[in-house]
Amino acid sequence: MRLKNVLIVVKDIEKSRRFYHDLFGLELVLDNDGNMILTEGLVLQDEKIWRSFLGKDVIPRNHSCELYFEERDIEGFVKKLETLYPGISYVNRLMTHSWGQKVIRFYDLDGNLIEVGTPM
Repeated sequence: MRLKNVLIVVKDIEKSRRFYHDLFGLELVLDNDGNMILTEGLVLQDEKIWRSFLGKDVIPRNHSCELYFEERDIEGFVKKLETLYPGISYVNRLMTHSWGQKVIRFYDLDGNLIEVGTPM
């Protein structure tokens, strides 16, 4: 068995697709009317569909998981983030951990937590 995809819930699937393309270069693999599979195994699902499957509310910013990306040019990434999405909400701006890794944490457009760090 293997992990195939990671699914996150979004309010505006097209806006979220552009966000993940703009910042991380993820491309559309399959558009299945309310479900989009992007490269690297990320799946975006329309919030209405998710809610109908579960019969429960979506809780943004629940801090129970994060998407983690690595970027060698993290300062360049931060500049791109600030330029393309100046209103983004941060958990922490660019910082350096005691072990030397630089990281930034922020929320995507729907409150999904994202961490971008330099490779270890």
